[in-house]
Amino acid sequence: MQKIRKGDEVVVITGKNKGKRGTVLRVLPSSERVLVQGINVITKHVKPTRQNQRGGLEKREAPIHISNVMIADPQSGEPTRVRIQTLEGGRKVRVAVKSGEQIDS
Repeated sequence: MQKIRKGDEVVVITGKNKGKRGTVLRVLPSSERVLVQGINVITKHVKPTRQNQRGGLEKREAPIHISNVMIADPQSGEPTRVRIQTLEGGRKVRVAVKSGEQIDS
């Protein structure tokens, strides 16, 4: 079970974007990286194609390493670690370590 998933609210804990928060757009498990909305924005040179007639410069998010982000606590919004807990029915859920609140519904 992954500790960080698409749609999670995360806080960047290190690097040039330290302290910023955003929503996870994509998780790349093979390279252990995540794409976070509005974080690590780069300028990419794009060639003109049939779909993109103009080409030019395009701003887009670049992936950052999963170790540089932490999930925001559902109660306080502070960065927190995640624990996997098994419920009585055998279902596994993610739990925030700081508050003890379930992240999964």
